[in-house]
Amino acid sequence: MKKNIAIIMGGYSSEYEISLKSGNVVYETLDTSKYRAFRIHIFKDKWVYLDQKNNEFTIDKNDFSVKVNDEKIHFDCVFNAIHGSPGEDGFMQGYFKLLKMPHTSCGMYQAALTFNKRDCLSVLKPYGIKTAESYYLNLGDIINESDIVAKVGLPCFVKANKAGSSFGVTKVHKQQDLKEAINIAFKEDDEIIIESFLDGIEVSVGVITYKGKTKVLPITEIVSENDFFDYEAKYLGKSQEITPARITKDQEKQINNVAKKIYNVLKMEGFSRSEFIFKNGEPHLLEMNTVPGLTRESILPQQAAAAGISLRDLFDNAIQEALK
Repeated sequence: MKKNIAIIMGGYSSEYEISLKSGNVVYETLDTSKYRAFRIHIFKDKWVYLDQKNNEFTIDKNDFSVKVNDEKIHFDCVFNAIHGSPGEDGFMQGYFKLLKMPHTSCGMYQAALTFNKRDCLSVLKPYGIKTAESYYLNLGDIINESDIVAKVGLPCFVKANKAGSSFGVTKVHKQQDLKEAINIAFKEDDEIIIESFLDGIEVSVGVITYKGKTKVLPITEIVSENDFFDYEAKYLGKSQEITPARITKDQEKQINNVAKKIYNVLKMEGFSRSEFIFKNGEPHLLEMNTVPGLTRESILPQQAAAAGISLRDLFDNAIQEALK
């Protein structure tokens, strides 16, 4: 008997359009001989199921079901394709845990922790995970540009603490440009992390649970045409994403060990994609994403393909792991 799979997409953040693309790729790719796939749009003003004609049917939030004509549809598993809030920050994970409903992403705590860049890096530092020098600001704090530069140097990166897809991120080269960058970041979040610039090879590493085991996927080297790996570089073709990365065997071994260690230390499940930069020959963690892009052009699917895992197999495995 086919399993009913709810593919949740959209969300409340600036990443909603990217999420819709990811969700639709999952919808188009899932094995129809095994699954009945349902596109579920999650927005602040509505949670709805869209049928093939784009008719909308309201989701019953009491049990996450939907009534279509005279049929009450319950779901066997949720495929989470929401980037940002509420799918990547723990809210949906907590909701589904209360409903005892299987889902493809990590747990509530892991999602909340990894979505908060500052907290995630702080938790990992005692385990020997190297990171950039950082300075924290909350909305309303007194901003002292001299103190910031003294701590992190120039150039530096000003980032919204809880945001993805490089929304709210600015590379700052001059002290007088800090305030504008901080204002941009505060439009995305009320917390900011300012980090020192790490000059080195940037790589992206996918780690997943595959057939019951932690699997590190082939590494991708990021070469941005812009000043850094920003929104244009990620989504508008302004970068080269080279898989496998042009790094030494020793560097590859280092990255594999660190990425796997992070995944296991945080007790992760499902998909993850972490960004690193080599500084003085050692990988420094920038951040971890727990609902990475899932379009055909996205990094994690590229890495899976390099490992001999098709999109259909990648998505099927995620559902099978969740159903366990």
